Amino acid sequence: MLRDLLWAWLLLASCVVIHSVTLTWVIRRLPRMIPVREGRFWPTTWLLIRLAGYLVLAHVAEVLVFATFYSLQGAFPDPKACGYFSVVTYTTVGYGDLVPPESLRLTAGVEGLTGILMCGWSTGFFFAVVNRFYRLEGPAR
Repeated sequence: MLRDLLWAWLLLASCVVIHSVTLTWVIRRLPRMIPVREGRFWPTTWLLIRLAGYLVLAHVAEVLVFATFYSLQGAFPDPKACGYFSVVTYTTVGYGDLVPPESLRLTAGVEGLTGILMCGWSTGFFFAVVNRFYRLEGPAR
């Protein structure tokens, strides 16, 4: 069980690194990404679409970290099934049509917790960017 916890912690740490690198990259480019004319609908919307895309790409990379681990452990018959299980677990949808072997159930639980944490982090970041626009433009009149 201690070995399982160590692997789960390493996978979680990998996701934190991926997320941190992605958000740091976005933060460094954010001043250049901000629309020249704040208050305009489409430039601001385009920025938020790009931001959402970067965040989703980070989540996809994190899902792939867990999926690769499951594949290397031979948890499911093929990599596609590992990816499917991982995305369903990470997003906490949990259809239940695939069940991991007993030895990986703790890891799967940690993946669900990791997904909640990373999605919350993304939500907070997205909110901070939207809040910045609100502060720049002032309240709607």
